[in-house]
Amino acid sequence: MDPTKKNPYASAAAASTNPKQALPGAGKKVVVAMSGGVDSAVSAAILKRQGYDVIGIALQTTDYSKYLNNDSGGTCCSVKDMEDARRVSEKVGIPFYVLDTERTFDSAVVDYFVNDYLQGRTPNPCVMCNTKVKFNHLYRKAMDLGADYIATGHYAKVSKEPDLGYCLWRSTDSNKDQTYFLFNLTQRQLERTLFPVGHLTKPEVRKLAEEFGLSVAEKPDSQEICFVPGNDYAKFIETRTAPSQRRPGHIVTAHKDVLGTHEGIFRYTIGQRKGLGAALDRAKQLGLPDAESLAVVKIDPIKALVVLGPERDLDQWGLLVTNVNFIVAPDLRMPRRIQVKVRYRSQLVEAEAKMLGDGRVEVRFVQPQRAITPGQACVFYDGNLCLGGGWIHETLHVDASDRPSAEDNIPAAAFRT
Repeated sequence: MDPTKKNPYASAAAASTNPKQALPGAGKKVVVAMSGGVDSAVSAAILKRQGYDVIGIALQTTDYSKYLNNDSGGTCCSVKDMEDARRVSEKVGIPFYVLDTERTFDSAVVDYFVNDYLQGRTPNPCVMCNTKVKFNHLYRKAMDLGADYIATGHYAKVSKEPDLGYCLWRSTDSNKDQTYFLFNLTQRQLERTLFPVGHLTKPEVRKLAEEFGLSVAEKPDSQEICFVPGNDYAKFIETRTAPSQRRPGHIVTAHKDVLGTHEGIFRYTIGQRKGLGAALDRAKQLGLPDAESLAVVKIDPIKALVVLGPERDLDQWGLLVTNVNFIVAPDLRMPRRIQVKVRYRSQLVEAEAKMLGDGRVEVRFVQPQRAITPGQACVFYDGNLCLGGGWIHETLHVDASDRPSAEDNIPAAAFRT
């Protein structure tokens, strides 16, 4: 079931050239989050062509452009990006403003990012930015301006269904789908949100940008976390913390073999093999089995331990999700078959999910998943429908007898109406 496959913006060109056909956006005001990239630029142009009263707003978070080589592209939030957004707005013919969100961004995104790493977790700042800044701070600003909607360049789709309310759907371009970052959206927010490029592929977006004459048509996509200079997480965290917060510790095996020391658990993540050279050499000297294939399998923030194990120990059959938000509420009082994503670039995988209460959901996989990482998001799907999601708290040991299989007669997700 996906009623959004038809592109609601496809008739915009015809409407704009036919004075007898009403423009779908006539009389409605929309604030577009302008990042300086091609996706938000084309979103603004599409909505302008549809007859909306469009206002472009860029979020000024923190500018680290002086640390980065902007000629190479692949960044966001820099002065250059703000200027690109301003030029696009002038070309499209819409007013443009810069909203200072540095204080909100610093506390809700940057501090969260640093603290999670110090706790041995691997954070996802893009989810937090969407939740705490774009769809909170910007949303409230848009409503203060009397806007009917906000719009972003996310690759996602939204529709209203009679029995489910407002639904978030995966985008037409599965390679660019960004619903993973949007699982915290609420019904109220979706009711006022537009995703104009969600029905388009990336090549189609770039082609439209050329047709609109936008200077960012070939601008590279952002590849780095915008506030981390040079993508060097460890160095950035060192600049934001006191030495007492970065206590050193030991690198060990699950059997307590000491393989070396480290200068802070924030330098490691689950599945990591890079930077373990000295520890791997020590494992070989001790004659440990699987010494060649050791990777980080656990991080203990209390004891400041980085635990190494063979790569097979990275395969997990279950996890616990906390702080769950449901966009569409499935009935998980009994185990239900759904699909999940445990990281942005992973594929949808089959799983069983059961509600435990207190915003917690237990997930068991049909096939084991590698390098499950506490701190990342686990997002729930029913086909192309994004149900919601939460944060990976820990992996769960699942006995072989309790592991689900593709042959199990477990019902698919049912919904509470």
